Amino acid sequence: MPIRAVWFDVGEALIDETREYGTWADWLGVPRHTFSAMFGAVIARGGDYREVFQHFRPGFDLGKERQARFDAGIGEYLNGHDLYPDVRPCLQALTDAGYFVGVAGNQTARVGRFLDELNLPCDVLATSEEWGVQKPDVAFFDKLAAVSGHSRDEIAYVGDRLDNDIAPAAEAGLFTVWLRRGPWGYILQPGDPAPTAVHLPDGVPSLTVGSLAQLVAELTGNRGAP
Repeated sequence: MPIRAVWFDVGEALIDETREYGTWADWLGVPRHTFSAMFGAVIARGGDYREVFQHFRPGFDLGKERQARFDAGIGEYLNGHDLYPDVRPCLQALTDAGYFVGVAGNQTARVGRFLDELNLPCDVLATSEEWGVQKPDVAFFDKLAAVSGHSRDEIAYVGDRLDNDIAPAAEAGLFTVWLRRGPWGYILQPGDPAPTAVHLPDGVPSLTVGSLAQLVAELTGNRGAP
């Protein structure tokens, strides 16, 4: 059955998170390159990115620190400068080709408001906080199917993380598109030795792309429009 709905992750799929992680390094009083190095080390050994904060400030509470940054007038934000340049053309091309286009990732409702202000050409834009469920929980992908109204074999999920996006989306029966950019797009590899091993289920269609322009070419050219 052809793909009719394409859902996109947010961080590193649509949004370049370089600036935001840099502001966290500043908040912690850590050189940005040191923070980045530790970030890569944690990902490479299969850890949760939130462990990075613990290395520099044991007992770090991400929720409380987000509020502290907000209270200090330097809360998380994003604007059009954080958007990867291939995003808007991709979403517009898929919309013009007749695809249902959705955006949904593990983001706060505050980030969702900033995303709304980007006026992206999509049918639905939502965050995990708004939905009350987050990846890699299968319920997140159940929600995608319920919101778009398509069968699972008609839905593609595009993400940069094998562990948080691709593997659970495949387990949920969705067509998966691994977008190789950002730290997760390069550090983790399918079948790497433990502890970074990510095992994808057999028999679920998938695609690997290096850009969203390539995704458009695959869906509207090689795979055909709906």
